[in-house]
This record gives sequence, structure tokens and C-alpha cells, in this order.
Amino acid sequence: MRDRELQARTLVEALPYIQKFTGKTIVVKYGGNAMTSEDLRRAVMSDIILLYLVGIRVVVVHGGGPEISGMLKKIGHQSRFVDGLRYTDQETMDVVQSVLCGKVNKDLVALINRLGGQAVGLCGLDGALFQAERLEEKYGLVGRITAVNPAPVENALANGYIPVVSTVAQGMDAELSYNVNADTAAGKLAEALGAEKLILLTDVRGLLRDPKDESTLIHVVQTREVPELTEQGVISGGMIPKMQCCVDAIAGGVERVHILDGRIPHSILIELLSDEGIGTMLAREGGNGEGGSVS
Repeated sequence: MRDRELQARTLVEALPYIQKFTGKTIVVKYGGNAMTSEDLRRAVMSDIILLYLVGIRVVVVHGGGPEISGMLKKIGHQSRFVDGLRYTDQETMDVVQSVLCGKVNKDLVALINRLGGQAVGLCGLDGALFQAERLEEKYGLVGRITAVNPAPVENALANGYIPVVSTVAQGMDAELSYNVNADTAAGKLAEALGAEKLILLTDVRGLLRDPKDESTLIHVVQTREVPELTEQGVISGGMIPKMQCCVDAIAGGVERVHILDGRIPHSILIELLSDEGIGTMLAREGGNGEGGSVS
């Protein structure tokens, strides 16, 4: 009886959040440990299907770093990183495109379909979804997104599908494809779609004041606080470009950005459909975390 009462309370608690977000667009950037663990992968995809079934327009943007590294190792091509970005020569780009747009994308689509959703796979080349120019010569074929055409994603959503998007971009300054950062691509797509929320799944709890102490999680950050937190060293390393992606998305019109620990099963549902916020939320000026995830 207690289990049933708990289930009922959970559903009642979720109701106002479902009412708030039904018909809204949420972009989920999917990567990290949540991608490499089979159990976590199923949990994330189940979350996405549940959101889809209650009328929320969900878009999945994914990377695939471990899979790319694994394939490069198989063919005897060494992975190399410059300033934290994968150096992408033409052979690496061929692997990036085949792994991201092929195996990883289609495996995710198949999993969503098997779990009861309706998904369709897209890559940044489809309909020139992601358009880019070379970032810098020292990174090889790594691109900077210059424009987004959201029409292929909008068409999929309008026809009742969950779009699953891989992050390869069409070169606009040369006849080639570019490898682009998945966080940035998700942010730019969220802007173009007028998304209510952008969710970045990571391998950490969120932004920590002390990286060695998870109890120092910062639950809410306003965009004006980011420069000072960076200067203090609270935002450092790989969190710097991630936080900049969040700031840019909010400046581009996204209402809220959430950095969540993808290692926690069902972290998306806990954050969006309950009173318990578990990650770091970035809000525009004047935003706050009162009232749980409804804010």
C-alpha cells in the first residue's frame, strides 16, 4: 500500500510540471557516462520517451567521443587533442562522420523505438541543419557553427517523432564536413528552436565550488555571475566552454539551462518533473530556483 501511495504522490507532484512543459521544446545533449553504460542509456531514453508521451517536444543531440576513439584505435589511427578538442584530420573526420551519423545515431534511434517511442535520426548535414566554418587550422577539420536551419528538426517534431541529431556540420567555406562540439551544437539548436530548456548531461554533479566536494554543488547560477566565478577558479577546465555554451543559449532566448549528472538514473525526470533540483541551473538575469524545476 505504501508503494502505491508513493507512486500516487509522485504522479501528483509531477502534474504541474507536465502541465507547464506540455507543448514546449526541450533539447537534451546526451553524452558522457550516460552513453557508455547500457543501464544508464536505457534510463535516459526512457526519460525522453516519457516526456514525449506527455506532450513535450524533446530533441536529442548526441556526441560519441568514446566510440570515435575506439574506432580510431581499431584502424590504428592515434587520437590527438589540442586545447581539449579532438584534432580532426581527414581520416579522423571520415571516422567521426561514419560513427556519429551512422552507428551511434542509428543505435539510439533503434533503442528509442524498441522502448516504445518514435525516433528519427538526423545529422547536421541533413538540410544543412548545422552550417560551419573552420575554427582554426591547428584543430584540423573542427568547425565553428555559423548558422542553424531548424526545419528538418521542426518537421520531425511536427510529425510526431523524437529527433536524434548527430553533431557533424556542413562546411560553408569549403566542400567538406566539420566536427563540431556537441554542447555548442545543442545550444545553437535550442536557440533556433526557441526551446524552453536545454539540458546538458555530464559526468559531474554540476558546478561545484570545491571540485572535490559534491556537497558544494551550486544549484542556481545567474549569467552575470559567470565571469566572477571563472575569475575565482570555480569555473575551470572543461567547465569553461560548457558554461559559455549555457550563457550563449540563454542570451539566444533559451529560458533555462540545466547541467545534470548523467550518472544518476532518471536525472532528467527528477530535475524536470519533481520539486527536487539535482543539478546546476543557469537562469537569465532575475531568474531563480524557487519552486523547484518549474522556475
